[in-house]
Amino acid sequence: MEYPFEQFGSMVFGEREMKDRLPSPVYKSWKNTVANEETLDRQTADAIAHAMKRWALEKGATHYTHWFHPMTGTTAEKHESFIDADDNGEPLTHFSGRTLIKGEPDASSFPSGGLRATFEARGYTYWDVTSPVFIRENVLCIPTIFVSYNGESLDKKEPLLRSIKVINEAATHMVNLLGEKDVRSCMPMSGLEQEYFLIDRKYYEKRDDLRFTGRTLFGAPAPKGQELGDHYFGAIPDRVAAFMADVNQELWKLGIYSKTEHNEAAPAQFELACLYNNANVVVDQNQLVMDILKKTAQKHHLACLLHEKPFAEINGSGKHDNYSIVTDNGQNLFTPGDKPAENIRFLVFVCAFIKAVDTYAELLRMSASSIGNDLRLGASEAPPAIISIYLGSYIEDILKNLVEPKKTKKTESRQELNPILGLSYIPHDNNDRNRTSPIAFTGNKFEFRMVGSSMSGAFPNTVLNTIMADSLNEMSKELEGIKYLQDVRTKALELCKQILIKHNRVLFSGDGYSKAWVDEAERRGLPNISCFIESVNVMGRDKTIKLFEKHNVYTRIELLARKSIYIEQYINTIAIEAKTLCEMTEQYILPAIRDELAPYAGFDMDSERTPRFIRNRYAELSSIMDNLYDEIEHLKTDMENTFIAPVSEDTGWKVHDVICKDLLKVRGYIDAYEKSADSRHYPLPRYKEMLFF
Repeated sequence: MEYPFEQFGSMVFGEREMKDRLPSPVYKSWKNTVANEETLDRQTADAIAHAMKRWALEKGATHYTHWFHPMTGTTAEKHESFIDADDNGEPLTHFSGRTLIKGEPDASSFPSGGLRATFEARGYTYWDVTSPVFIRENVLCIPTIFVSYNGESLDKKEPLLRSIKVINEAATHMVNLLGEKDVRSCMPMSGLEQEYFLIDRKYYEKRDDLRFTGRTLFGAPAPKGQELGDHYFGAIPDRVAAFMADVNQELWKLGIYSKTEHNEAAPAQFELACLYNNANVVVDQNQLVMDILKKTAQKHHLACLLHEKPFAEINGSGKHDNYSIVTDNGQNLFTPGDKPAENIRFLVFVCAFIKAVDTYAELLRMSASSIGNDLRLGASEAPPAIISIYLGSYIEDILKNLVEPKKTKKTESRQELNPILGLSYIPHDNNDRNRTSPIAFTGNKFEFRMVGSSMSGAFPNTVLNTIMADSLNEMSKELEGIKYLQDVRTKALELCKQILIKHNRVLFSGDGYSKAWVDEAERRGLPNISCFIESVNVMGRDKTIKLFEKHNVYTRIELLARKSIYIEQYINTIAIEAKTLCEMTEQYILPAIRDELAPYAGFDMDSERTPRFIRNRYAELSSIMDNLYDEIEHLKTDMENTFIAPVSEDTGWKVHDVICKDLLKVRGYIDAYEKSADSRHYPLPRYKEMLFF
């Protein structure tokens, strides 16, 4: 019997298959290409393509595709058959090195933010040699970047790869300056946790709002929510356990280390976490995780909801990004070492991170911004919109002592007072968790907890890499040219002290949900960006453009294009929600109220002989119906006046200030009706059915 884990990586053409199937010179050339030490020549590419084709055919693949990440937030693919015709019209299998490396998927309808007109159709895909090729459903999938005819980035992957190059160079240079000359490269690592909801598919199919928008646009809370905490980490229901078993099997085949699974806090909410890996690979794998969750759910007659807030008044779903940097010899640069030199390195990298987050807080906030996250951030275990860092009391005390050394007391040892020696004895779990913190240090990594469940991890990691590299480079300039290593380390500690004095405002260990923190953050001068449309403004600022252009991660035109794409997506998403809500109200809710009112027609509502319940219920239903009808008509008028305007930031703000508020008003009347609606007339699944199936 073959166990599922024995199939691990069976559908991945990774390093193991490369080494087994390629001639040694070809394999070494590929390894050097991955390490950015050389480019593939045509002969080498042809050899790799031939081996890859043979492996894919053995696995039953019939087609191949260049798999890429357009600006839609999902992935895209165009399947090409391995079968071709020879000169005599006979079938043959064909897959060349040129085909492997470069494709032209057209893809003119993908968002470009004005980088190209629709009639300018050319877009090119290029093989990303750093992410493994894999097979999904008889298709060989080749991870690629996606660029325009003129070379501008049209995807989320190429900027991520550029940022990985930048942080690699910056981190390696800093480590070398601090005395570790044997380190040749540093890789940003990420672990993306994935939260999601599961509901019975029969309920999903009956809810147009879930099908078209990913969330319920109305719905009264169930009598029970998550008050008792009984769902959190509870026994996994059999039906869900069977689903998870199939998900794990699919992920393991793709070499994805699906490690942890459990019930989350809200009813019908669950979480899957994978092991840390190269940030680029993790972003690719997380896209596969989301796709597998959704497709496997269908096989089990379930629907997987990845929206950040599919249900009101209970937990939303996030995607915590666990970020660290690791050297080529396996050292995590956010791990306090057991030697003074390693402790200095730890302080330098932590302080560089603090400086980066405080300097570019608005950009980091934007990287985790989405329409769904507007509904999630700030409550029910989701962090607030104000960027801050939680280090824990142990680390904070050490950093404070670096700035203002304590006087030695008889009850304290010099090791506890010395920030360098003190780090040598730091326990791994040196602090409690703070679930209200957007960014928390968790022993050897920083957990960026703001990222939404439906989002790609590409942009948050691109931003983290770039701002961290910028911070490290500024520190490195101060250390270059210093002759003696001890002087370098002394200067590094002085730089850390300066950073802590200037940027300690971003450190916060208290309750991020409290009104007191909002007031305190304002006093500190920390930005409080409350919504998506406000956050996108940072993409066009000179500070952002200067940062990304300096490091060759984005050009000015690429940033402005993305700002335009985000605004258009925001407007279109809210427009779909508004149209869906109008249609559902007119097709389901108003007719349900009408039908419930019909039996009351024979009663004299002015007569005291008519039972009080009937009189009150009639008045209540009549009032809800009139108000709901008026609000729908008002929403329609506002839609006509708003969505006719050109796509712009001003239009986005009008959508936020007018249409979103209209949606809430309509929802209020529907929810009021649903709470007491006659089940014989109410046509849609309610929260109590969907969440407690």
